[in-house]
Amino acid sequence: MTISTHVLDAARGRPFAGIAVSLQRRDGTEVANAETNTDGRITGWGDGLEAGVYRLVFDTAEAAPFFPEVVLTFDYSDPAQHYHVPLLLSPFAYSTYRGS
Repeated sequence: MTISTHVLDAARGRPFAGIAVSLQRRDGTEVANAETNTDGRITGWGDGLEAGVYRLVFDTAEAAPFFPEVVLTFDYSDPAQHYHVPLLLSPFAYSTYRGS
């Protein structure tokens, strides 16, 4: 299965395109990188990854300067499942959840 993410502009109610995101192992080793598409999404990561703790590192400096970088760490415990880890971003706050 795969890992995906979605970056939403919570203040304006629309996707954030062009956000650079790095998928990394817990030790900081980069596994993949991409930019969010026009719908604010990155899909298809994780094929062949081992179970373990990973992190998504979002370069949010231009989108929300108060938070120049957002790091979301998650447990990829069952590679047979799909993991969707969205980021809802506004100028002075952000949140996340495990999506579907």
